[in-house]
Amino acid sequence: MVICHNIPWDKCLSHQIWPAIKKGWTEEGRPVHFFWGLGGNNLKELQEVKDRGEEWWYVDVGYITEQITRYPEPIIHNYDKTYFRIIKGNMHMTGGKPGDGSRHRKLIHQGIDAEFKGWHTGDCEHILLVPSSPTVCFYTHGLSQEQWIKEVGEEIRIYTDRLIRMRNKPRPNNEWWGTDIKDELKDCHCLVTNMSLAAVDAILNKVPVVVHKNNVCFPLSGNIANIEENPMKKSREVVTIWLNCVANNQFTLQEIEDGYACKTLIEQYSDD
Repeated sequence: MVICHNIPWDKCLSHQIWPAIKKGWTEEGRPVHFFWGLGGNNLKELQEVKDRGEEWWYVDVGYITEQITRYPEPIIHNYDKTYFRIIKGNMHMTGGKPGDGSRHRKLIHQGIDAEFKGWHTGDCEHILLVPSSPTVCFYTHGLSQEQWIKEVGEEIRIYTDRLIRMRNKPRPNNEWWGTDIKDELKDCHCLVTNMSLAAVDAILNKVPVVVHKNNVCFPLSGNIANIEENPMKKSREVVTIWLNCVANNQFTLQEIEDGYACKTLIEQYSDD
C-alpha cells in the first residue's frame, strides 16, 4: 500500500508528485511511505513510521537538475529537465549503482550543469560554510542551525586561519537572495556543509568538500582535520562514477508516473 504523506499547502510540489508516485509505484501489499521534505507534520509522522519498522522513501528536488522557482510558490519551468530524488530510508543517496553513464550524459546533452570540470589548482582564498535548513540541522544533529554553524566554525578554526565565509539558503529578503553560489565558489579552497546540495555545486565547480556521512557527496568528502593541507580531491574516474550514480537516482515526473523510477530504484536497492 503506497502512502503519500501530504503537506497542508496547496502550492506544494508534492501535490504534483504524489499522483505520479501512486500511478507508477508497484504495490507490494504492505505499507510503503513517501515523504516530501521535512515540512508540515513529516518529522512526527516519519518518526512514527520508523518506530513501526515500515519502509519509507524521501522525495525532494534532484541533485543535478534545472532549477525550479521556489518563491513565492514553486514553479517547474521545464518538466523534461526537472529531476526529483527518491531515496529509500534516508535523505540522500549514499550508495547506488552507476549504470552505463547514459543518464549523466543525457543531463549534459540537455544543457544542465552536470560536467566535472576538474579541481582548482593554485592558491585559493576562503572556506565556504553552508548550513542546511534549521529543520534539517535539527533532524540530523539535534542542533539548531546557529549551534551547528558555531560548532563547525570553531572546529574549522582549529586547523586553518583561512577566511571563513558563511552562505545560508537564499530566501526572500536575506543577504543571499538573488545571488549565485558559483560566484562564492570562485577561488574557494573548500566547502563545508552537513546535508546541503551546495556540495554538489561545489564539486561540479572545482571545489572539494567536507560533508556529513549521510550527504550524497560523502564518497568524495575529506575531513576538517585535513582541510588546510590536503582537502580531498578524488580522481576524475572516481568523480565520474559518482556522477553516474547520482544521475541514476533522480527522475522526471514522467519517469515517476510511467514506472521507470520504481523499476530503476528496485534494481538500485536489490542488494539491500
